Amino acid sequence: MKKKTRSNAAQEERLFLWVALVVALFFGAGGLFLIVSLNHREKAASIKSEKPRDLVDFSLTASSGQTVTRADLNDKILAVSFLFTSCSLTCPVVSRSMAEIQQLTTNAADVRLLSLTVDPRSDTAPVLAKWGAKFGADTNRWFMLTGDKTILHRVIGTSFLETETNNPFNSMPGNFTGTERIAVVDQHGHVIRYFDGLRMETPAAVAAEIARVRKENHL
Repeated sequence: MKKKTRSNAAQEERLFLWVALVVALFFGAGGLFLIVSLNHREKAASIKSEKPRDLVDFSLTASSGQTVTRADLNDKILAVSFLFTSCSLTCPVVSRSMAEIQQLTTNAADVRLLSLTVDPRSDTAPVLAKWGAKFGADTNRWFMLTGDKTILHRVIGTSFLETETNNPFNSMPGNFTGTERIAVVDQHGHVIRYFDGLRMETPAAVAAEIARVRKENHL
C-alpha cells in the first residue's frame, strides 16, 4: 500500500473543501451544519468528556410552554442532544436517535431526554413543538428547550460543547462544535460520556450506558 504523502493529503483536503462548498451552496444552513458535523465525527462510537463538565443551573422553556429548571432534573439520568430546526440533514438523524432512546427507556422513571436548540431566536416553543411531534416526543419525558440565547449558549458551552471560531465552515450560532453528539449525564449532573448521534448503533449504546450508570450508582 502506498504511503499517503503530504501532497496527497493536501489534494484530498482541497477536494473536501470544494465538495463542502458545493454542499453548502446547495443545502444552505443545513449543508453547513452537515459539513461541520461530518468534519468532527468521532473516531470511536463514544468518548469520555475531554474535561470535567457538570450541568449548570438554568431556567428554560420547553416545547410544551412549561418552565424547566436544573432543579427539575435532580436525581435524573439524562440523554442530551443539540439541534436547530432549520437544519434538514443531520438534526433529523440525531432526533431520530433520541426518539429511539425515548422508546428504549420508556419504563425508566429516572430518565429524561433534553434537546437544546442552538438557535433560540428561530426555535420558539411552538416551533420546537412541531419538531417534537414529528419524532413522537413525549413532552413529559423529552424536553425540547429554548429561551434566552445568553442562557442557552452558557448552558451548552459550559456543560457540554467546545466552541471554535477559526473554522470558516462553522456558522453555527455560538460557534459550537460536536453538535451531532448525544451526551449522557448522571443523576449528580456529571457529564459521563458522548455518543455520535449520527451512528445507527447509538440509541442502543446510550440505553446501555444509562443502565450502567444506574447499576454503578445502585439506583
